[in-house]
Amino acid sequence: MTRVALIDDHESVRLGLEAALAQTESFHVVSSGANVAAYLDWRRSAGEAPADVVVLDLTLGDGTTVSENVDRVVRDGSSVIIHSVADRPAAVREALAAGAAGIVSKSSPTHEVLAAIDTVARGELLDNVEWASAVEGDRAFADAQLSAREREVLRLYAAGLPLKAVAERLGVAYSTAKENITRVRVKYVEVGRPAPTKVDLLRRAMEDGILHETPETPRDA
Repeated sequence: MTRVALIDDHESVRLGLEAALAQTESFHVVSSGANVAAYLDWRRSAGEAPADVVVLDLTLGDGTTVSENVDRVVRDGSSVIIHSVADRPAAVREALAAGAAGIVSKSSPTHEVLAAIDTVARGELLDNVEWASAVEGDRAFADAQLSAREREVLRLYAAGLPLKAVAERLGVAYSTAKENITRVRVKYVEVGRPAPTKVDLLRRAMEDGILHETPETPRDA
C-alpha cells in the first residue's frame, strides 16, 4: 500500500483527495495538512517513516517558496507530485528543478490524479501535458546546449541501457560514451540543473524531450 501525504492550504482540496484515496485499496493517507513544516513536525514527533508520495500544492499560504518546500520534502525521503492549477509556469519549473517528480493539474479527473500518484510511487517520472507545458518555450530552462552525440548518448543511457551497451549501440569506445555523459552532467550544472545520478539524467532527458527524439547517427563525437 502506498503511503501518501497531502499538503495543501485549501482544506476542501485535501478532503476531496482523502475521500478519493480512501475508496481504493492501494493508497493510505498518513498525513493531511496545510504546510510542509507541520507535516515534517508530525512525522518526526510520531516517529513515522516518510510518506512514499507527497502531493503538494504549488503555492502555500505560509510564505514559503515551492523550491523550498519541494527540496525539504525530497531531502526527507519522499517523492513529490505538484498538484496545482498550473497557471504559473515559472513556479512549476522551479518545482521540477528542485526535484519534483511531476505535476498534475487540479482540473484533472480524480482517476488521473490517482494514476499519477501510482506512477510516482513506482519510482517513475510523470510525462504529461502539464509537464510539457511547464518547460515548453523556456530555453533558459530547457536548453543545456548538448551536442548531437551527447543527446544520443543521454537518450540511450536515460532510457535504461548500461553505459557499455550505449557505447556498443553507437559503435564508439566505452571511454567516449563515458566522456559524453560527463560533459552532459557538466553542461547541466552550468545552466543550474545538476544531474548527479542516473535518475536525475532521466529527469533532464524527459524535461528536454530527448527521450522522444528519433534516433539518429550524431555527426560530432
